[in-house]
This record gives sequence, C-alpha cells and structure tokens, in this order.
Amino acid sequence: MDQLLINSGFPILSALIFMPLAGALLLLFIKNESACRYFALVVTSIVALWSLRLLVGFDQTTSKFQFAEHYTWIESFNINYTLGVDGISILLILLTTIIMPFCVLASWSYIKTRIQAFMICLLIMETAMIGVFAALDFVLFYILWEAMLIPMYLLIGIWGGPRKIYASVKFFLYTLTGSILLLVGILWLYTANNYSFFIPDMMWQDYSLTAQVYLFIAFFLAFAIKVPMFPFHTWLPAAHVEAPTAGSVILASILLKMGTYGFLRFALPITPEATVLLAPYVLWLSIAGIIYGGFTALAQSDMKKLIAYSSVGHMGFVTLGIFVLNKNGVEGAILQMINHGVTTGALFLCVGMIYERTHSRELRMATGVGKYMPIYVTFLAFFSLSSFGFPGTNSFVGEFMILAGTFRFDIAQHNFPYLALAAIPGAVLAAAYMLRMLQKIVWGGTDNPDQSWITDLNIREIITLAPFLLFVFWIGLKPQPFINFMDTSVTDLLQHFHAHQEHVLTATERIFY
Repeated sequence: MDQLLINSGFPILSALIFMPLAGALLLLFIKNESACRYFALVVTSIVALWSLRLLVGFDQTTSKFQFAEHYTWIESFNINYTLGVDGISILLILLTTIIMPFCVLASWSYIKTRIQAFMICLLIMETAMIGVFAALDFVLFYILWEAMLIPMYLLIGIWGGPRKIYASVKFFLYTLTGSILLLVGILWLYTANNYSFFIPDMMWQDYSLTAQVYLFIAFFLAFAIKVPMFPFHTWLPAAHVEAPTAGSVILASILLKMGTYGFLRFALPITPEATVLLAPYVLWLSIAGIIYGGFTALAQSDMKKLIAYSSVGHMGFVTLGIFVLNKNGVEGAILQMINHGVTTGALFLCVGMIYERTHSRELRMATGVGKYMPIYVTFLAFFSLSSFGFPGTNSFVGEFMILAGTFRFDIAQHNFPYLALAAIPGAVLAAAYMLRMLQKIVWGGTDNPDQSWITDLNIREIITLAPFLLFVFWIGLKPQPFINFMDTSVTDLLQHFHAHQEHVLTATERIFY
C-alpha cells in the first residue's frame, strides 16, 4: 500500500464513478422524453465539473496513486475496492467525463425512440469507463472492463443502423474473447502474488521469463483487440458504421484508449522482460496498422468507414510510441491518446450532423455543402487538419513526439531508422484521405446534388463542437501543461522498466525453463 496516497477527505473518485450510476437509477422514474434528455445532460455535466477537482489537488511531483481509496470488499478472497489515479490515468478520466455531456447533446435529435433507455445506457457506460481508469484491484478492474460491453452492445444493437445486430454481436464476441484471455492472466497473477489482486503489488516482480511471455501474450491479445491493432481490427468498422453518433464518439474517444492504457498499466510493468523480447513484433504490427489504415481509409466513400479506418492508423502511432520504450515515445503516445479522442470524436460528431440532414453517410450525398453550411465546414476543416497532424494542431505534437521517440529507438539499437521512416507514409496517407474528404464536402465537383435545402449548424451543434476545437488548438499550441501531468509517472515507469532490462541479457539462457 506504499504506492497509494490515501484520500482522507471526501471520496472524489467514488463520487465520479457512482454519480452516473445513481443518475441512471433515477432516470428509471422519469418518463417524459424531454426531461430524460435534460436530466442526462445535467448529470454528465455535474460529473464533468466534479472531475475538475482532480486537477486542483493532483500533485505532479509524485508517481504514486493519488486520491486513493481502499476498502475491504470480499475478505475471504482478498478482493478489495481500491481506487487511485496517477499521471497516466488522470487525463483519460478527464477525457471521459468531459466528452460525455457532448455525447448527450449529439443524441438530442438523433435518437428518437427509447430515449430513457438510451440515456440510461450512456450513464452506466460512463460509470464503467471511469472505473476502469481508476481501479487498482484486478477483480474490480475486470468487472468494470466487462460492464462496458453490455451498454455498448445495446447502443449498437438497439439504436444502430441496418446491420446493427451483426455489428453488435461481432463487437461483443471479439471483445469477450480478449477478456477471457485477460481473466486467465489475472488468475495466474493472483496465485503468484500471495493470493492478492492488488495491481501495484504485481508490478516489477521477478516472474520467470516463461511466465512473462505467456502473460504478455494474454495481455497483448486482450488489449490489441480493444485498441484495435492490425490484424484484430475487423470488428471496428462495422461497429462504428452501425453505431449511433454518441456510440461512435464513445468508441473512438474512450473505449479504444482502454487497450493502450492496458499496455501501459499492465504489460510494461508486469511483464517487462517479455515486453523487450516481443516489442519488435508489436512495433512492426503497429507500422502495418498505420499503413493499412491509411490505404483503406483512402478507398472509402462512406464517411464513417473512412474515419473508422483512420482510427486504425492513428492508434498504430500510439502503440508505436508505447513500445519504443522511451520517454518521447510514451509521453507522445499518451498525448496522442487524448488527441485522438478529441479529434476523431469531433469528426464522428460532424458525420452525425450531416447524416441528420441527408440521412446518408456517403460522400457523394454531402458534396458541395460548403456553400450552404459555412460554419459546419469551418469546424470540419480544422478537425481534418488536426487528424493528419497539421502544425499548430494537437495531433502534430503527439505524432512529432512519437516519431522523435521512434528515431531515438532506432539509434539506440544502432539500426538504420527503418521504423521511423516506415511510419512517415502514414502521415502522408492521412493528409490524402482527409483532404479528399474535405474537398468533396466543401466544394464537390461539377455534378453536385442540390444542397440548397440544407441548413447550417444550430446553436446546440455549435456548442457541441466548440470545446473540441478549443482543445485542438490548446494542446497544439501549448501542450506543456498536459505533458506535465504525465511526466513524473512516465519517468518512474521507464526507470523501473529499464532497471529490468539487464535481465533480458540473459533471457536466452532462461527461456521456457
């Protein structure tokens, strides 16, 4: 428990986790559809404002878990209710709480049936997502990890598009398969750590290389499916295309980050030697994802599919940054997780807004709307520039740090910078598919459909998009405050990690012993 800074005051993290759940229970008694919308908006807004208290009290000089809470839960199995945040998880919790009110706003007119049930699913989802980033007991983590599946499955399966059943079942089965492997790894760690599920105690232990390799494979498959990494990505386009706008935003902005968070929280500190041994394979899979995602996005005519495949490429940059195992790469990866949540979430909101008007996601049905929707295309232009890392936007900072870390990795390995050079075409492809989409929507061609009946964004939609644009330029022009939050935790993680690297020198003598 030395890794925890116990919070002796009001339980901030528990309040953040259970406020949305309490709101969902209260929603059961609200039958008026308009009242359900307003109530969900109020609850998510209160949670977002409450989460800002984490910023005020967070100590950037320590890597310990702060605002910690520890209560005995199931004593006979040594299962506890343990929460805490560090520099790696705090930004992800804030990303979750800040995005959720805008998911409610995005559903205001998009969702027309079973509104009460829809808002209940959103609130339950928020409880699970915040809990995953704050949980420090593996059983608590696993319960919340699995709890996310049910409301997302319902969001896609009930309020999704024509192929919603196919998409929701595929999403559920893929993610559940990874979760089963994760559970096997958790149970092995439980027996190997004196029957304790306390996550910090499992870190930096001297497990045999054989055990670490098997654990890493279990972790990797569970988290690679969630990211999703190539070639485990095939559930993502279907889920994005069929999900309602809010579901797509939650998937892109938050759920995908749980996979990369899992690599940082579990794979690196629990299996450091296996990470070093297997990192080259993960790095080249990341490169494959970057290139594959770029080329596939370039071929799409469906706007949602285009952005979905772009996520495969963008998240490839994130895993690349994590597994180069240096400060530039890891900090760039965490920052890019936030950037991707902001930019891709905003792009899905933009697609949802055009879909509400044209009832189509096809680019050919949205060509030339710039003449009639100048406010809309202004937002879309900035988010598109951010998506391919234009200087001055948030994604440029994250990708620059990741590429700098990749060059450092190649140099440290005394290699020609193959990895870094292989990743650069991904940025070029991102510019190609985003500018292609932008050109068609803003100007189109000589045979544009009649768009004169389309109306520009209303006040609610402008309010929904404006905060995303604020973060695009805030992180793009002044990223240091965000980097400061993660710096101490990342430094501590890498110091511990590199202290274990000396064991890898003798790894070949101990493989499968």
